[in-house]
Amino acid sequence: MQGNQGYTDIRTKGWVANLPAWARPYALLMRADRPIGSWLLFLPGLWGIALQATGWGQGLWLTLLFFVGAVVMRGAGCVVNDLWDRDIDRQVERTRGRPLASGAVTSRQAVGFLALLCVIGLLVLLQLNLAAIWLGVLSLLPILLYPLAKRVTDYPQLVLGFTFGWGALMGPVAASGSPSWAMLALYAATIFWILGYDTIYAHQDREDDAMVGIRSTALKFGARTRPFLAACYALVLLLLVLTGWLSGLNSWFYLALAMPAALLAYQVVELNIHDPGECLTLFKLNREAGLLAALAILIGRM
Repeated sequence: MQGNQGYTDIRTKGWVANLPAWARPYALLMRADRPIGSWLLFLPGLWGIALQATGWGQGLWLTLLFFVGAVVMRGAGCVVNDLWDRDIDRQVERTRGRPLASGAVTSRQAVGFLALLCVIGLLVLLQLNLAAIWLGVLSLLPILLYPLAKRVTDYPQLVLGFTFGWGALMGPVAASGSPSWAMLALYAATIFWILGYDTIYAHQDREDDAMVGIRSTALKFGARTRPFLAACYALVLLLLVLTGWLSGLNSWFYLALAMPAALLAYQVVELNIHDPGECLTLFKLNREAGLLAALAILIGRM
């Protein structure tokens, strides 16, 4: 098989290795060994909470709820993705060790585990106001459609943007109970952010994806990924500036925005699409970029 022989991002060591043997495959199935996905699902919600929370008490409570919800629903999304892709995953070097692809977890067991995660997610969702609850229910549609997108479009990363960025809608609504133009600008910023960083991530599987018929922006743009990534990240920053203007954030917000902007620019400059390990490292930098963007929003409200 061609491609990245022997390369995988599955981590069977660390704290996962200390779990009971029966629990390890389920931890790996929900990607508990790689929390970066939970962080990236959580951060758009954190941006929205920072933007419209009515006080520190409410903000901290919503942050806790959104973090727990992100861990659980990211896990549920991974289970859905692996149920869709288990046959393809067996043919891709990076993913052939996943529990469903390797047979460590059966499809029936995975569906049962998915139901458990969804129940926990529902309990978290019910702590929010009615408008946020309905938004949470609506989020199930893009969650279910995303695994299909990679089979029918060259832009599944854009579909992931609509999915992973949903917290930018839910956060403000959970905080204030009503939508705003600033909230929509923030959501648009998260979509382009996710489109950019998931294109970096997709370069890990570029050759294997081409062999098995999976489509992605990594394959679409190939050697032209750098200018595409630069355009995505430039739109992120412009839309964050628009969000700040619509929200009436103070001038310190725009100065603080230089911190995440520097990390986004670094990814564009350092990108090497032929090095999967480097792509993963740059992808993970978006946790810090997202936290710094949230900090800039908080500074802008002081």
